Amino acid sequence: MTRNSELVPLLKRLKLSPVMDTLPQRIALARREQLDYSSFLEIILTDEVSRRENRRIELRLRAAGFEETCRLEDFDWSASITLDRRLLDAVFSLEFLHKREHVMLVGPAGVGKSFLTQALGYAAIMAGYTARFLHADNFFRVMAQARVDNSVDRTFRSFLSPDLLILDDLGLHRLTSQQSADLYQLIISRHRVSSFVITSNRAVEEWLSLFDDPILGNSALDRLANASYQIVIEGTSYRERLSPHQRLAAPKEVVDLKTKT
Repeated sequence: MTRNSELVPLLKRLKLSPVMDTLPQRIALARREQLDYSSFLEIILTDEVSRRENRRIELRLRAAGFEETCRLEDFDWSASITLDRRLLDAVFSLEFLHKREHVMLVGPAGVGKSFLTQALGYAAIMAGYTARFLHADNFFRVMAQARVDNSVDRTFRSFLSPDLLILDDLGLHRLTSQQSADLYQLIISRHRVSSFVITSNRAVEEWLSLFDDPILGNSALDRLANASYQIVIEGTSYRERLSPHQRLAAPKEVVDLKTKT
């Protein structure tokens, strides 16, 4: 039996089996560089820490439910939109997560709100936080199904656990009495405990009209508004520039009507 084969069961018992993937290369490096035992051990443990960190990030990204991988550096700043970049940079510093504050992004459809919020969620996960992304209507559907399944408490707690909860497209329609109550309870429960990012096509001052009960609406929105960054995005659709039609459409031929044939 080789010395390496004797290591396998020991590494398995210590839950360090992945060490075997790079061990031969590390042994060769140690011999080549004439590393002492402590330096060799440091390299092996550093590899394992890196593997575990990458695995943790991978699992958190998967659990976040992002529609696509979005990063701020990939945002198309040539798009015809305007926003306060100073506020956006402040948000992407992630200080709001430390302070358990919130972010609201409002603007017309297609200006990049969902991209930026997912990029913010991605940045939060890379910094060691947990995040969850879902459309606001999906939140209400999940809660409605939980009442059918008698799993309301467990389901609701799942929305409280992430450090950052992203609700996309709030305000597509007026809320029912039950939806108003669910959103109110979500905001009250997470406020000053963890952070929201909320996007909407409606201006923040219009959100009150969404609630079936204005008293609940006032109570919830007062908490959000007084502990949040509010970023307004204006401009034309960001998605339009990405459409296959726009990419492939050839410029129209210019005909000189004065030219005689």
